Amino acid sequence: MTSLKVLAASSFLALGGCSFADEVLWPAVSGDDVETSQTQAQNPPPLGDTQISGLSVDTGATSDTAVGRKVSQIRSELAALQAQIEAHSARLEQVRAETRAHAEAYHTTKAGIEAKLQVGTTPGNPQLVQAWNQSQSQLDQIARDVNNMTSLSNEIAGDAATSNYLLDTTQATFGLSGAVDQDHRQLERLQVDTNQTVVLINKLLSELRQDIARQTTYLANERSNLTTLSNAIKRGQLFGRPLASGVSNVTAEPVSAGRSAIPTGTPPLVVIRFDRPDVEYERALYTALSQALERRPASEFTVLAVAAAGGSAGNAQLAQSQSRKNAEKVFQSMSDMGLPADRVQISSTTSADVSTNEVRIFVR
Repeated sequence: MTSLKVLAASSFLALGGCSFADEVLWPAVSGDDVETSQTQAQNPPPLGDTQISGLSVDTGATSDTAVGRKVSQIRSELAALQAQIEAHSARLEQVRAETRAHAEAYHTTKAGIEAKLQVGTTPGNPQLVQAWNQSQSQLDQIARDVNNMTSLSNEIAGDAATSNYLLDTTQATFGLSGAVDQDHRQLERLQVDTNQTVVLINKLLSELRQDIARQTTYLANERSNLTTLSNAIKRGQLFGRPLASGVSNVTAEPVSAGRSAIPTGTPPLVVIRFDRPDVEYERALYTALSQALERRPASEFTVLAVAAAGGSAGNAQLAQSQSRKNAEKVFQSMSDMGLPADRVQISSTTSADVSTNEVRIFVR
């Protein structure tokens, strides 16, 4: 007989000690019958593939006029810039290859941990702890790759500034006096070469900045996932993908002052009855929370500690204290599952309608 109830509507169907609501909002889930969901692979974000190579500058003959000499100077500076950006592009391609290799190694290690946890293992398995430490180091390698990308982005931004300066200088040179027709023909070719270089550099820089932004978000999510995985190793079991993956890109509306955290008449999503030691509730709780977040990713939750009223004042105080501890335990479980702490509030109350302490989780 389970001590967990997952509720979906205001009417209840009594089945001995188990109570489930009709499957209106949330499918009914039994704490003893929940199957562990398969962890969804968190693939690393794709990296750009733009490369710059084979740049050239037209090398037509120039005159010995002041404008002709200026053309030769700009042409030389553009050739030097092209060589520099090609070197930066080659270095970026190397960093991308390293990032892909590090991400593959990280996800291989992480998948091995998850596979072992899916079938169950001993709490705090030292082999999994060692593998977790390895995955942490591999994620640190990816962080260093992102730092290298950031450094290259700064250098390529300098290349972009130089290319724009050369383009402006080329255009301004058309206005200089003392030029011959040959000078202007060379300037027109130089302007085309410079403009093409500007376009390529700006494209590479924009793509790189997008890579950095995606990789930074990916790293933050994986750090959170590793924290959840660490807690799973401590328990020796994995429920499924971290709940944070369902809410990481969603901003929930904060509860305003004076507004009730639990709207009147709202049925609880989950009721956990603590009528015996070591109540097994986490698997069914994870399933219910996952389903709630799938339907409404911006969901927030209230964990309500309900203490049985009645008896002496001392017994009532003891019941309230224990009920609060139960709620804090459930809150910690939700945090271990990857649900951000700022999505959960804890409240407490007493009720003459319960015979044993309960914890009720509400969606708001």
